[in-house]
Amino acid sequence: MNLTQQEKMAIPTAPEIPGLVFRHFNDESDYPILVALLSGCNAADGLERADTLEGVAHNYSHLEHCDLSQDFVLAEVAGTPVAYQRVWWEQEKDGPWLGMMVAKVLPEWRRKGLGSALLRWGEDRLSLVAARLRSEGSLLLETPCRYSLEVYHTEKARIALLEKNGYAVARSEHVMVRPDLEAIPDAPMPPGLEARPAVPEHYRRVWEAAVEAFQDHWGFIPPTENGFENFISEPFNDPSLWQVGWDGDQVAGSVLAFINNDENQALNRLRGYSEGISVRRPWRRRGLARALLVRSLQEFKRRGMQEAALSVDTQNWHSAYKLYESVGFRIVTGYSYFQKSLQPGV
Repeated sequence: MNLTQQEKMAIPTAPEIPGLVFRHFNDESDYPILVALLSGCNAADGLERADTLEGVAHNYSHLEHCDLSQDFVLAEVAGTPVAYQRVWWEQEKDGPWLGMMVAKVLPEWRRKGLGSALLRWGEDRLSLVAARLRSEGSLLLETPCRYSLEVYHTEKARIALLEKNGYAVARSEHVMVRPDLEAIPDAPMPPGLEARPAVPEHYRRVWEAAVEAFQDHWGFIPPTENGFENFISEPFNDPSLWQVGWDGDQVAGSVLAFINNDENQALNRLRGYSEGISVRRPWRRRGLARALLVRSLQEFKRRGMQEAALSVDTQNWHSAYKLYESVGFRIVTGYSYFQKSLQPGV
C-alpha cells in the first residue's frame, strides 16, 4: 500500500530502515495483513496456534478500551507489512490499572531496533491514556498503573527485549496437555449434584457463574456489559461441549470446553481444550471440578479427538495443578505476564 503523507505517523525512536513507514489502522481490509503477521511470527516462535481471518475479525470487532485510530500502529517497509503493535487498557478488581500491549515483528526484521521503537511507542501512548483517565477522574491517583504483556516462553527475542527495558515476570501459566484420551479415570459427580447439557436459556447463567468463580483468581478483570456477547460469539465456542454441574437450579461449576477445528487442521492434530474450569465457592472441595473435567475428556474422545489441553496458574500449584496432573495432563510449555510500572509522574 502506498501511504499518503496524511496517513503516515511518526515514531521518533524508529530505526533508520530504508522505506520504513508507520500508519494507524485503516479498516477490516487490514485483517488479512494481521493474519499474515501473526502466522509468520507464530511459526518463528514455535507457537502452536493458527490465527484465522474469522478469529481476527471477531477479536477486532469486540475490542474494548481500544481506539484503533490511535492505539494501533502498523510498520511497513517499501509497502510490505513487517510488524504491528496494539495497546488497550484493563482494570483489575481491587488491583492495578493495566496498560496492555501486543506486538509482532516478523523474524527477518528483528534485532534492527523496530521492536524497541514499537515498545516505546506503546508505553508513551498508554501513559497518555492513563494521564487522561486520571484528569477525568475515572482513574484514581492512588491506583497503581503498570504496563503488561503476555509472552510465551518460546518467544525468546520478545523476552530479551522486555527484560532489557526493565520488565519482570509478574505471574506465569503452564500449558498442560494430555497426550491421549485412553484410560480416562472414573470421577462420579458429587452427591446431590448432576451434570446437565447446556441449553440456550442457560448460557448466560453458566457464563455469569464462571465469572463469579474466577473473581478469586489472580488478575481478575470484571467483564463489561459486552462481555457475554463477546464470549458467546467466539468462532470456536460450542456450548454442546460444555460440562455444567447443577445443584437444583443453581450452577455449581463448569468446564467451558471447546475444539478449535481451524487450529487442528493447520497443525494436523485432534485436540480439545478443557478450559474455563470453575467451581463456585459453596461447592468447592467436593470433587466437582474433577468430575466435570473427566466428562470433558470423555466427550472429546466421543467426538474423535486424540488429546486435550488446558492452562493453569503456576501459583495454583497444590490444587488445580495436582488435579490436572492426576487425570493425565503434563506440562509442555507456558507463558508469563511481564509487567513494569508506568513512568514516574504519569
